[in-house]
Amino acid sequence: MHTAIQPLTIDSPDDALFRDSVRQFAAKTVAPRVREMDRTQQMDPAILQALFELGLMGIEIPAQWGGAGAGFLASLIAIEELAVVDPAVSVVVDVQNTMVNNALRRWGSPEQQERYLPQLARSLIGSYALSEPGSGSDAFALTTRAVPDGDVFRLHGTKQWITNGAEAGLYLLFATVDPQRDYKGITAFLVERDSPGFAVGKKEDKLGIRASSTVMLHLDDCIVPRANVLDEIGKGYKLAIEALNEGRIAIGAQMIGLARGALQHAGRYLQERRQFGKTLSAFQAVQFQYAELATQLEAARLMVYNAARLKLAEQPFVKEAAMAKLFASRVAERVASTCVELFGGVGFTADYPAEKYYRDAKVGSIYEGTSNIQLQTIAKLVLAKL
Repeated sequence: MHTAIQPLTIDSPDDALFRDSVRQFAAKTVAPRVREMDRTQQMDPAILQALFELGLMGIEIPAQWGGAGAGFLASLIAIEELAVVDPAVSVVVDVQNTMVNNALRRWGSPEQQERYLPQLARSLIGSYALSEPGSGSDAFALTTRAVPDGDVFRLHGTKQWITNGAEAGLYLLFATVDPQRDYKGITAFLVERDSPGFAVGKKEDKLGIRASSTVMLHLDDCIVPRANVLDEIGKGYKLAIEALNEGRIAIGAQMIGLARGALQHAGRYLQERRQFGKTLSAFQAVQFQYAELATQLEAARLMVYNAARLKLAEQPFVKEAAMAKLFASRVAERVASTCVELFGGVGFTADYPAEKYYRDAKVGSIYEGTSNIQLQTIAKLVLAKL
């Protein structure tokens, strides 16, 4: 299925060659399955298997644990290139690498790393479970409770909007050990799918990224060993914030990939479709529309990779990450919408890819912090320096 693509390893070639490798995989293996996966709202198991075999589910996991031993930039490249073809596949890789794997690499105990990182690199899908029915943007208003009981915690509550939830075997899940302590009671737990009292609930019927599962999780006296507390009790808020800050750069990468895909399909169509005796691409008005979109996309790309540059240089990047996520999601929505129009009537049908990019783009302004949350973060950090 994908024998022509070389697996990612610590000795992988430079970024350009890696980008080309992921691009080939997306075009040859993912693209033929996109429409059916969207229709059935199911991720093809063969795609998930291939992602593991190619090392794309353990990009930043060190080689000693069976991962690629690459860096954050490689994760962004993979997320972007996959999103060009299917943003739903892209978000699977995003959550696995930037939210779950990196949390374990940074805060996991040696025992936790030894137990889970090899599995996450090889076959285990991870999921990030923070949101609840009553706590979305106000994430730290969560009510899922973790009650200590000797060597275990007993978890009670419900999680919602959990990406990768249907396929995952490991959940980075947040609960409070003491509601009276507000955010200082929030603790991160590594919850295995077969934990007693744990159940995967309703799968959402979504507008876009339909092949990516989004589910509810139910914890009814769910037993989790004390050894599965990630970092320290009461430090979950710090883990959640830092993961989301980095994750926003990754969502920005997903959005520029999506916009690239929509723009590429539209460009090819404009060069083929003829009206009034010439191709649509020959009309100056159409050229100007296309040029505007390409310019906005390039600006979004520069913002995303600048935020990544700051993170890699260990410089403050929270403001830039929020700006990149905000701007890239807006550009993706604008590009996808205009591309539907450039396709004309066929753009409004499922026979062409424009409508799917349009549906997929909307989530960019919602998950991992809504656009209003990004604006609030940006304003706070900008005003603080005046």
